[in-house]
Order: sequence, then C-alpha cells, then structure tokens
Amino acid sequence: MRSIFNSNWAYIPYHIHPVAFSIGPVRVHWYGLMYLTAFFIVYFLVLYRIRTESLSYSKESILDFMFLAIACLFAGGRLGYVLFYNLPYYLANPIKIISPFSFSNGIHYTGIYGMSFHGALIGVFLAFMYYCRKNKMNPWRFIDLFVPAIPLGYTFGRIGNFINGELYGRVTTVPWGMYFPLDGTHQLRHPSQLYEAFFEGIVLFVVLWNLRKVRSFDGFLSAVYLIGYGTFRFFIEFFRQPDPQLGFVLGPFSMGQILCFIMVVAGTAILAGHRKDFLRR
Repeated sequence: MRSIFNSNWAYIPYHIHPVAFSIGPVRVHWYGLMYLTAFFIVYFLVLYRIRTESLSYSKESILDFMFLAIACLFAGGRLGYVLFYNLPYYLANPIKIISPFSFSNGIHYTGIYGMSFHGALIGVFLAFMYYCRKNKMNPWRFIDLFVPAIPLGYTFGRIGNFINGELYGRVTTVPWGMYFPLDGTHQLRHPSQLYEAFFEGIVLFVVLWNLRKVRSFDGFLSAVYLIGYGTFRFFIEFFRQPDPQLGFVLGPFSMGQILCFIMVVAGTAILAGHRKDFLRR
C-alpha cells in the first residue's frame, strides 16, 4: 500500500513554506492567513443564519462581538498555554508570556509561540458572557448562534498548524504518514493536524450545521459542540505527539485529553440539566 502514497506525499511538509509572502521586512505567514480566513468564515456563516432563519440580531452587533471575541481568543489561548502546558518555564521567565524578543546574547526577535485551544475556548466564552450581560442578551442563545459555524473556521486553524509543520503526530508505519521538518528525529509520523481538521472541523461542522434549526433549549448546540469536539480530540490525541515539556500527565493520557474529558463532562451536564426539554423534542 506504500506505493499509493509515494515519497512525494510523505515529504509534503518539506515543500510548504510557512511564509506566504513578504512586504519588505514584514513576513506574512500562512498561519495568520488561515486565522483570518477562519474569522471571515464564522462571520459570514453567522450572518447567513441571521438572514435565512430570521434571527433578531444586527450585522453591527455581530461585528462588534467578533472584535471582542478575537481579542479574548488570543489572550485566552496564550494564557491557557502558559497555565496548562508550560507554567514552570513562564514562572521563571514571565516576560516571555508577552514578549516576542529574546534578550540572551543581545536582542533577537523570536516571536510568540504557544497557544492553547482550551484557553482560547475559555477566553471566547468569557467574551460571550461579558457581551451578553452588557447588552442584556440571552448568552446561551447567542452562543448557539455562533457554534455551528465555529468548527469550519477551526478547520483552517489546523491547516495552519500543518503548514507550519507543528503539532505533528506520533511515530507510525501507516502508508499516509509524513515527515515534518521540525521533527529532529526525522521519523514517519501521523499527520494529526489533518485528522483534527477533518473530524473536529469538517465532520463536527456538518453535524452542528444540520442541527442548527432543532428547536430545543438554549445551549443545546453548545452542549453538542462540547461533547463532539471533546470526543473527537480525545481519541485523536492518541495519534498526536504529546508536548515535549509535559509528555503524558496522567497515565497514558495527555493534557489535551484531560481538558477534552472536562469538555465532554460539561456538555453532558448541560444536556442532563435540560433532559426534559431535550426528550420532549
């Protein structure tokens, strides 16, 4: 079966440059463009829902919230990475939480690396809560407006990870395995970023988009999202290389799996709390 996936396939990551283009000294990375694409996709899908489902939200309110959500996503994602994945290092080097420069042997630009999906999720959730409280809106109904669109946007985030050659999978012998430039051991690995893009992105999007008109309780789609994403990610983590500074944190389980388990429990608790409304439908 290896002949189906020849050496060109295995070395695809080596042929993709993470920089899309440069304007003078400014380099525009594919990863950033993928994030930008994700935000536009979510924005326009939400507007599509408002228009076709006669939902009482204005275009201006969606745009205002998106700016707040983007800021909270990046802040939450960064702080989540610090707290969940590398706290001892950042306690010893607190300036590195926000500084893109290295001050050892002079000043060098290194960029800011390390974002946590679960931290970003918490950040966006707090943005929802703040915005809805400020504008006297039903928070769960507002979250459910966005939830069906989010996985499709997330798909592009994982494609960005793949283009960067980061967050690759564990060593494998499967014929569709790939070699990644950032892997110092140069071993064939699962392209786990693509697994996540497909299952946590496309498959979950299809499920939620088809459930978007189900008239259940406010928070129903949010519960399905938490359970769906948590379940998909939990099992895909068995194919993803654990973060080197953490490894496995509880038996054979990674930090990502523990956080995803919490997501599934939270989603199940939401459904259980509304089980009468759910069963009635």
